[in-house]
Amino acid sequence: MNDSAVHAVRLDAVSRRYGAGAGAVTALDEVSLAFPRGSFTAVMGPSGSGKSTLLQCAAGLDRPTSGSVLVGGTDLTGLSETRLTLLRRERVGFVFQAFNLLPSLTAEQNVALPLRLAGRRPGRARVREVLRQVGLGDRAGHRPAELSGGQQQRVALARALITRPEVLFGDEPTGALDSRTGREVLALLRGMVDREGQTVLMVTHDPVAASYADRVVFLVDGRVHGELSGAGADTIAARLARLETGTRPARTPRPEAHPC
Repeated sequence: MNDSAVHAVRLDAVSRRYGAGAGAVTALDEVSLAFPRGSFTAVMGPSGSGKSTLLQCAAGLDRPTSGSVLVGGTDLTGLSETRLTLLRRERVGFVFQAFNLLPSLTAEQNVALPLRLAGRRPGRARVREVLRQVGLGDRAGHRPAELSGGQQQRVALARALITRPEVLFGDEPTGALDSRTGREVLALLRGMVDREGQTVLMVTHDPVAASYADRVVFLVDGRVHGELSGAGADTIAARLARLETGTRPARTPRPEAHPC
């Protein structure tokens, strides 16, 4: 079977270095990972482990120094900035810790914004559909100031889904929410994976958030340092604590890719 039919995103020997000479910093060190379609993956690791850099390279927000990134079979390496921008706009979605909603626009208008920026006329039925999908069908006319934090993040999620992205990237998407509201947003993400076959790749520091994922990948010093599948929050927290305190298992040779 064609790899692009199986994997929404694939990283092959991706390295990202900043600076040059003695002051150079290696944020990612030959990372190879594959993210299957219809899966929910969380990426965790100590501060400075390369989590955000991994997400940015995988989403086409940053270019690797070496290696390749494929989104749905498209190699991002040689794409021009214009084509990379089009790919991000049409084929991937983003949800961040900050909701990034325009305060003067209603929920409906915020959700429709990516289509308008792409020069496409958003169908009102489609906008209302994604708002209903995130449980805000009755809040279409409300502006951000009239919504709770959790509702604002749901609007941001609907905005990310309006283009039917191949993969949804989340950078600490529940970091600004209280625990109850955060769980509601995570349950929405989990449901989208289970019911709609959405692919989700999420960076988080929270073991409870990571427990909603099918798989948790751990990074340390820019390298993959193991993973867990179907683990609960306590197991994830214990593994993360060992990595943060430096009591790590011995490194094993890196395979070409880490399958689901």
